[in-house]
Amino acid sequence: MSGSGETRTVVVTGAASGIGAAIAARLAAEGWSVVGVDRAESKGSTASRLVDLADEAAVARLATSLRGADALVHAAGFMRTAPLGEIDLADGDAMWAVHVRALTVLANGLAPSMGAGGRILAIGSRTSAGAAGRSQYTACKAAVTGLIRSWAMELVARGVTANVIAPAATETGLLSAPSRESAPPKTPPMGRFIRPHEVAAYAAFILSRDADAITGQELLICGGASL
Repeated sequence: MSGSGETRTVVVTGAASGIGAAIAARLAAEGWSVVGVDRAESKGSTASRLVDLADEAAVARLATSLRGADALVHAAGFMRTAPLGEIDLADGDAMWAVHVRALTVLANGLAPSMGAGGRILAIGSRTSAGAAGRSQYTACKAAVTGLIRSWAMELVARGVTANVIAPAATETGLLSAPSRESAPPKTPPMGRFIRPHEVAAYAAFILSRDADAITGQELLICGGASL
């Protein structure tokens, strides 16, 4: 927050569970007006919007209705895995719609009205450089990083930042989802999975005015998995 006492508005996708819910709760506790976006009710948000992020038209309408927001956090996502030879292209299309297209539509609608201190933050993945059995998922996360870095270049002169937080395996429902049976999560060297509140704390800092000089970065929180 800027410290001047005004209430700032942040849009958080995937706010009903997992990392998105943790971020929404943390930002609300810090005084943000939080608009939680999900297919289910977002309990930790100041306001909740029920939207299927795979529905392009619905996301476009949402973006129009939220113009004037100070920040966007795109935490929505899911994983479907398969080794080469068993890839289902429909799974890739579904992940692209939520991870990449929804982010693009929302940022395209919200960024033009953001002033200095505006923020775009996406939750990526440490696997964006590649991971066996997860090629379509990692391709989506790599695309997110490419978008964010490009937008950071466009927005930096306006004082608006764009970053990615890329966690290693995090303690959410995705860890045990049947859709990732072919590529089970690996415990980081620290001996445990990343916790959602740790990602939320990092996000709160990146959205704060103390992080004005941080932009265009893929920020890892990996418990040693990248060492």
